Amino acid sequence: MNRILSTAAAITVMSLGLQAADIPAAPKSYPEGEVGRMVKLGEAIMNETNTHPLTKDLVGNKLQCKSCHLKGADGKPGTGHGIGTFIGTATAFPAFSKREKTVQTLQDRINNCFMRSMNGKRPVIDTEASIAMATYITWLSEGLPMKMDTKRPCSPYNSERWAKNAKKFAQIQKKATHANYLNGQKIFAAKCASCHGDHGQGMGTFPPLWGKDAQGKWLSYNTGAGMSKLNKGAAWVQSNMPLGQGGTLSDQEAADVMLYVDAQPRADFDLAKGLLPKCEMGYYNSKVLKEHHSVRSNFKQFGLDIDAIRGDKKIP
Repeated sequence: MNRILSTAAAITVMSLGLQAADIPAAPKSYPEGEVGRMVKLGEAIMNETNTHPLTKDLVGNKLQCKSCHLKGADGKPGTGHGIGTFIGTATAFPAFSKREKTVQTLQDRINNCFMRSMNGKRPVIDTEASIAMATYITWLSEGLPMKMDTKRPCSPYNSERWAKNAKKFAQIQKKATHANYLNGQKIFAAKCASCHGDHGQGMGTFPPLWGKDAQGKWLSYNTGAGMSKLNKGAAWVQSNMPLGQGGTLSDQEAADVMLYVDAQPRADFDLAKGLLPKCEMGYYNSKVLKEHHSVRSNFKQFGLDIDAIRGDKKIP
């Protein structure tokens, strides 16, 4: 598929809802000069988020951006074709966010992820790290037509399939029982543990999914992250996992395995704790200034009792 599509054809495709098969390849050549340097810096941060000098102090777990925004055949973070691709993302911004109840910029979207998926602190807008990450993601949309999203802040290649599948899995998860949890445990052991560890601790370069390390530090995303939501996590998993075999899990398998994963211990989310002091951070572009989530509240959102689902009382 050619990288440069005709504007009329591309917009027609976008209006119908894009799918993975429509996703073009990422650019092959970096821009010249300072812009190219920033693209490369942003790419490095995506690969090394929790250890990179510019972002490590803002990350509160062992994840990197590439943990959810998977590499494609070119080896670059966010160029995979599953839900979570970065390709096309910049074309959708500024975009409305129901969560923040404001129109968000691309930098807003990236930086807010640090509070949730990275279980850390929101970077300051217009710092080198923030600009570099936005520059990298924008580069991946080079040559694609702009079409701002009035519904949700994500790539046009993700928008409709994300919403459709999240709705589908919400209906499935509302019917979950302890038997589904046990089935999810079996699926995890058979198809996930070889990469993510028997206890979700991660293995080598494969990311952790829950729990704490030996020093008591949380390993993975907190309860404010999209992956912690039973419907959204299942939609992402079905699209991307097992690695290299996205689309092979049935609806019930994807629902059950994420029911199991998201029923495990992880950090609560408190929005206020993810924001730097106002004197450092500056203006926070959101109308929602108080937000709390826990494993228990995330299950309650779907009418589920975490104790009944797990069959114990180990979750606070």
